[in-house]
Amino acid sequence: MNHFLKETDFTLEQAQDVFLLAKQFKADRLNCPQALNKQSWGLLFYKSSTRTRISFEVGVNELGGFPIVLNSQNTQIGRGETIADTARVMSRYLYGLVIRTFAHSIVEEFAANATLPIVNGLTDFNHPCQLYTDIFTLLERYSPDAMDINTLKGKKVAFLGDTASNMANSWIHTCAMFGMEIALSGPEGFEPTSAIDDALAADGLTKNYVYTTDAAKACKDADVLYTDVWVSMGDEAQTAERKKVMTPYQVTSELMAIAKPDAYFMHCLPAHAGEEVSQEVLDSPQSIIFDEAENRLHAQKAILAKLVELNA
Repeated sequence: MNHFLKETDFTLEQAQDVFLLAKQFKADRLNCPQALNKQSWGLLFYKSSTRTRISFEVGVNELGGFPIVLNSQNTQIGRGETIADTARVMSRYLYGLVIRTFAHSIVEEFAANATLPIVNGLTDFNHPCQLYTDIFTLLERYSPDAMDINTLKGKKVAFLGDTASNMANSWIHTCAMFGMEIALSGPEGFEPTSAIDDALAADGLTKNYVYTTDAAKACKDADVLYTDVWVSMGDEAQTAERKKVMTPYQVTSELMAIAKPDAYFMHCLPAHAGEEVSQEVLDSPQSIIFDEAENRLHAQKAILAKLVELNA
């Protein structure tokens, strides 16, 4: 059974197919192949969501399937049923399951016990659907016709803020996979952890990133400046501390000016203007955040379609 729990669960060739499919789906939304023809897919949420829920619910519909939206607390999981038993039961009803949750071990346990494809809609460790969306969004600019992933080789991403976060982990993993460069900058105590190093090693990928506390150094000659919220769900108790230490890593026009002249600003959203990014950068022509948001729909439809093909 093929799952999509991390960026490298697709080969480079399969990833290339996904981006071409996403382009096709975006070009003709209402006439895309019905890859999920009459299939019921579960969308299981442990965390609240806007973009993940809407994009997957709409996407399953547009692929001809039926989305079943579930809140973990309104299932027997909330009363102590094991993940293993839940996965086995859901496998009898559904054709696939998207999970947005906390610990990465949750999606891994579902995958180990299910007989249906599991899609990681976000965990505290990574966010692969967002990264495939981000890569698709960049390919629209660097290779709009061929969607050629080779055009990404050597491109530099600068990630600012909490560089131990799930989004930072996913960017590290993705850059290693696609031959991109990445420099991460954040305060001491928020640097990349050994967990991402272990993940790279497990996939046979070379440790490819550099970390610095100097934001300007990380941004120099970057093709993309990327950031995420400073306080993720589950970290609310650290709000005041995080805002204090993260302030030097706000993406500003001054940092954008250090990057390449044609650099893009990206953010997975929601954004907090005046915290991780200035309003001026959010509103600038270099900001492509709403293209990213839209492309969640197209990239995720392509991921689902590819999984159905691989598991046929």
